[in-house]
Amino acid sequence: MPSSKESQTSGVEDRRHMKRALTLARRGQGLVSPNPAVGAVLVRQGNIIGEGWHHGPGQPHAEIEAIRDALRQGTDPKGSTLYVTLEPCSTEGRTPPCTSAIVKHQIKIVHAATEDPNPQHSGSGFALLRNQGVTVRVGLCNDEATQLNLGFNHWIVHQTPLITIKSAMTLDGKIATATGQSKWITGPKARAKVMKMRFQHDAILVGIETLLADDPSLTVRTGKAFERTHPKKELRRFVLDSKARTPLSSQICNDSQAHLTTIVVGNEASSEKIRKLQRKVTVWKLRTSQTRISLKALLKRLGRDGITSLMVEGGGEVNAAFIEQRLATRIAFFYAPKILGGVDSRPAVGGRGFNKPETFLRLCNTRWQSLGSDLLLTANIQSSP
Repeated sequence: MPSSKESQTSGVEDRRHMKRALTLARRGQGLVSPNPAVGAVLVRQGNIIGEGWHHGPGQPHAEIEAIRDALRQGTDPKGSTLYVTLEPCSTEGRTPPCTSAIVKHQIKIVHAATEDPNPQHSGSGFALLRNQGVTVRVGLCNDEATQLNLGFNHWIVHQTPLITIKSAMTLDGKIATATGQSKWITGPKARAKVMKMRFQHDAILVGIETLLADDPSLTVRTGKAFERTHPKKELRRFVLDSKARTPLSSQICNDSQAHLTTIVVGNEASSEKIRKLQRKVTVWKLRTSQTRISLKALLKRLGRDGITSLMVEGGGEVNAAFIEQRLATRIAFFYAPKILGGVDSRPAVGGRGFNKPETFLRLCNTRWQSLGSDLLLTANIQSSP
């Protein structure tokens, strides 16, 4: 029986190897959707003999990459221990099941950080491995692994993307002057953080008022240092535009990524305007209620398109629509040390608001971060009042 000191050492080593698997998994974050970001490490006698991560849809899973890495180095994985950030798959998809490869190569122990979030598959990979004599241990670094794939986890369960509301504002909650001027409220460090957040999402959405006021590019511009270690990322771009007012001259209709632009229109949009837009970009026509596009219908359509995470950078009315309908999961609010004031200046969250204190939107898991002279608040939105 191992001594307490040996067990403690083993625990430290297990955590170290799982941390390495998480580091590898992060290389795929923002790039592998609609698949999860997964990393894997093979270890024998305390030494890493193979490692890998999932590179994208249709590509080998992390476990297979780790096994192949060991074989390329002339090392047989037989009898080794596998550390993987997600339960190995046991079903045939675009690639063969990872459990088959684990059994074939006689891997002795599997440490998995989390179970498969899909209720139809959760635990089945572990059960298959145990039935084949593989020792399975689950839960090491569970929280970190779960955070890594929040969008995928939400999408696989609900079939709609996870929504993050992002807004940059003054300390009194204003995003623009009464005439719509807003450039730039926050400083360069905050803006760089926004770009990295965009990189981690599948798509970005704004409202037509934001498009008309700013003519934004809605691209990922991460800078040379980030791009040296990360590939180029192109976002799907969506505009809520019920009456098809998007100018044909706007950046998102004419740049090199125009094929990634979708204008979401409603019943009031004229056929002629739609036809003109369709010559440049994709147009979705969705049902409207009181001139407003159904956000629930939009999210279902996005989910069917394999979009697992959506960053909403709309104006105050778009932000309010997602918040009041409780469709958003997270907020990312950037605060600049400035005060704008003015009854007519534009708030980060407009809409009708909540009538009673007990119905206020409540946040949890709050985290503050300093970005130069600005502050970033990230938090989860509680699902019920």
